[in-house]
Amino acid sequence: MSSPDADLLSTAQFSFVDCHGRKIFLRGVNLSGSSKSPLDQPSHLLSHFWETAEAGGESFIGQPLNLEDGSADEHLARLRGWGFNLLRFPVTWEALERAGPKKYDYEYMDYIVRVLVKCKQYGFRVYMDPHQDTWSRFSGGSGAPFWTLPACGIDPYHISATQAALLHSEYPLPHNADPSTFPAMIWGTNYGRLFSLTLFTLFFAGRTFAPNCIIDDMNIQDYLQSHYISAFGELADRIRQADEEEGTGLRDACIIGWDTLNEPAEGLVSWDDLNKLPMKQGTTLKKGTTPTPAQSLRLGMGQPQTVECWDFGTFGPKRTGTVDVNPKGRKVWAEIDQCNGGELPDGTHPRWGWKRDISKWPLGTCVWALHGVWDIQSGYMLQPDYFKYHPTTGIEVEFMTDFWLPHFKAYGERIRSSHPNAILFVQPPVFALPPRVDEEILKGRCAYTGHYYDGLTLITKHWNWFNADSLGVLRGKYRYPLQAVKIGEKAIRKSLMEQIAMLKDDARLISTPCSLLPSTSPHNQYPTVIGEIGTPFDMDDKHAYFESKGDYKNQEKALDASLNACDGSNNVAYTVWTYIARGHSHQWGDAWNGEDLSLWSCDDMRCTYGNGDAGDAGCGGVSNGVESGLRARAKRWSGSEKAREAERKAKSESQARLLSGGGGRSTALLESANASMLSLNTISTRGTNLVPPLPGAGDEQEQLPTAPSILPTTSETSETSTATIISPSSSSLLLSSACHDDDPFDFLTDGARAVRAFCRPRPVKVLGDVVDTKFDIGKAEFKCVIRVPPSTSIMSRNGQDEITTEFFIPLVHFASHKLLENSKVRWYGDVKTKKDKTMEMDPPKEYGYRSAEEDEMEEGRAVKKRVLEGIEDREDLFDIEVKVSHGRWNIKGQTLYWSYNQNLEVEEEMVIEVKRRGGAIKVRQGGWVEVPDTASLRERKKSWLCDCTDGCIIM
Repeated sequence: MSSPDADLLSTAQFSFVDCHGRKIFLRGVNLSGSSKSPLDQPSHLLSHFWETAEAGGESFIGQPLNLEDGSADEHLARLRGWGFNLLRFPVTWEALERAGPKKYDYEYMDYIVRVLVKCKQYGFRVYMDPHQDTWSRFSGGSGAPFWTLPACGIDPYHISATQAALLHSEYPLPHNADPSTFPAMIWGTNYGRLFSLTLFTLFFAGRTFAPNCIIDDMNIQDYLQSHYISAFGELADRIRQADEEEGTGLRDACIIGWDTLNEPAEGLVSWDDLNKLPMKQGTTLKKGTTPTPAQSLRLGMGQPQTVECWDFGTFGPKRTGTVDVNPKGRKVWAEIDQCNGGELPDGTHPRWGWKRDISKWPLGTCVWALHGVWDIQSGYMLQPDYFKYHPTTGIEVEFMTDFWLPHFKAYGERIRSSHPNAILFVQPPVFALPPRVDEEILKGRCAYTGHYYDGLTLITKHWNWFNADSLGVLRGKYRYPLQAVKIGEKAIRKSLMEQIAMLKDDARLISTPCSLLPSTSPHNQYPTVIGEIGTPFDMDDKHAYFESKGDYKNQEKALDASLNACDGSNNVAYTVWTYIARGHSHQWGDAWNGEDLSLWSCDDMRCTYGNGDAGDAGCGGVSNGVESGLRARAKRWSGSEKAREAERKAKSESQARLLSGGGGRSTALLESANASMLSLNTISTRGTNLVPPLPGAGDEQEQLPTAPSILPTTSETSETSTATIISPSSSSLLLSSACHDDDPFDFLTDGARAVRAFCRPRPVKVLGDVVDTKFDIGKAEFKCVIRVPPSTSIMSRNGQDEITTEFFIPLVHFASHKLLENSKVRWYGDVKTKKDKTMEMDPPKEYGYRSAEEDEMEEGRAVKKRVLEGIEDREDLFDIEVKVSHGRWNIKGQTLYWSYNQNLEVEEEMVIEVKRRGGAIKVRQGGWVEVPDTASLRERKKSWLCDCTDGCIIM
């Protein structure tokens, strides 16, 4: 097992740095968007939605992965096979404290520990994400538990009627809901509606702007923040406890840090005039009904209003007219409800347990009217700039420094009480500049995590021939808005790269020089992680699902443009949004507010479409009597009655424990893993050495070859050397699934959407500084330039092995002809042959690696290797040409190791180029691959043969 110091990543020189001084390039995915809600609770379902919430909600156990049926291993194996080494791990406050104030779901926390242990087995780095969108599921988003609504005096049953928020399940009206008509991305307008405007103001600035809101003898700001911070503190404690008692080793080796509240909103703070729509708040989207804050306040008290209506089209937001909104007297502010189990006249709540100070905060009235902001009877705004200035001092307030920063400090202190080395991720509101933070708070361990989406593509769900520099407009880069318009794909890609560069530069603003460190210290230079980035896959009215059956060309262009912007000279880390392992479908997308950004879908598996005869592409569709891949896999995965019973039992135990108020650690849940999963106890005795390293695995794993047998060799001069891998005879660590025996290309592409865009070659661990990276999808050509300063020679801790620079070389782009020729993804052109192939349904496989105990039980008899133990001695993985300006290289699996002279007297630039012989793999819609026949290939190869005087090196 590696030492703790070896596990630790540093944050310096605007990079993540390992114990050898190498720059670590982290790329990954959000796992997962499904964690926003409990299992089987997609946002479009209204049945029992409110009743379940009032009863304490349902457990989130099972989100994001099912640990009982082996599917978790398949999903994590796929993510590793795509080259990802970083996971952003969303967890909601609701999932931790759903049953009431201080009633924590410890069983769910233990489940999270098990999932994180599984992630560690696959070599992932993780940063925890306290996720929210527009406050909670009960206000059209995700995040906070239901009981925070009545705590703030909200009547949840009148949210839709007053348009305090738009809910997917109640759209357009609760009594006549049709969630399929929910407009794309309209959920984002909730940030500009009464509910979010009020709740975020109370959460961040209640003491300042709502001093009369007292509950349990504290201001509502302190009440909400203390519960929120304590809930995530309990999770951090649970992880620490697992490390100390079970030896899981999650902190630092796996969990590198904690994000701050996802996409925080300013609420009403700093609003210039409540009678006007915002000009500065970047999180406010104009689409559909668009009331001003003043109109929202009146609607909240049941008063009808005529509000503007907007649409977001190809040329951005456009006012389309006005519409009358009439709540018919229904108020969003809750009344005393003694008869129905609600709050009593004295302010106590029999269900949730708090006591409100009714002398200052009576129910049934708008809290802002109580504070003199407006007059209910006349509807007149008495203080339209109330939230712009401090009510006592009269000084203009600033959201980030006055309100967000104190919260960040309190949250960070609580997390680090359990995870002292945690990297604190600074996340301001979308596109807002981060504040300066004292180095005494950051302690040299910080990263900036802004979010970026191509807004025009995201909202219109169309890849356009033009775009706009939205970030530049918000930052005042252009004198005239027309200057921000970018025409043509080349200009769009350049603009996206410039916008990512702006976000990368924001990291420079975070740290103020510490008195103990010089201002030029690299400890004040923190890296950037783009926490969310992605593209919608249901473009053009789901054209890829039905008419074109798996044709993701436009999605590939859009996603490639965004991720290419993170390459080049930027070279920033990122976590793509999102990967949905459970619950994604073509009909409902990610099962949340109509979004559809998952990189993988069971509805996109080739078994679903069939090879050349798609049939019904929908969820569970049947093609000519052959069950879809989705339905067949669902049968296999859910076929175990034992697994289903374990999941039901976990939910039942969770509810019982919460109702009894117990907080003891549940060992039953931790020990319920099936044979395909290593237990926590096993890991505590065996450590990470149980799992062989995967391509680009964590830096702490010393079993990775630090100085492999490097061939071919060249003289270390500036001359270019060329060599070719035709058939590397090394053990492939690529993984297969139940339908993909000995076919890694099939496994890595089946169900993946626009996989060529996100499964990209890249540097992983670099000695020196990456100056530039370029990857051309259309040509399958990759180039990286590294600047190596003088005297950077680094040896491993044993003082003998040379430390190398490493690259991820994806099979998705560089697979050999031989591999594709025998793959199930090959396009044959014969419908009957294709149909036969779709019917080949293998039995489920065992995932994971055998533990030492299992090895002993199986000793002396032939045992078939588990799927995760790799495909041994593959000789047909790649057919690539590699050119390096200096040094020697070797490739194993999907990792290329490059060694070059590090004892330099002057700074030098090292260049590596990788390309696939014969050009890019030709992919048809649905992911099928055209493979030339052997005769034509032989003719084409004549132009591929290199002219090396010593011949090619076969490895």
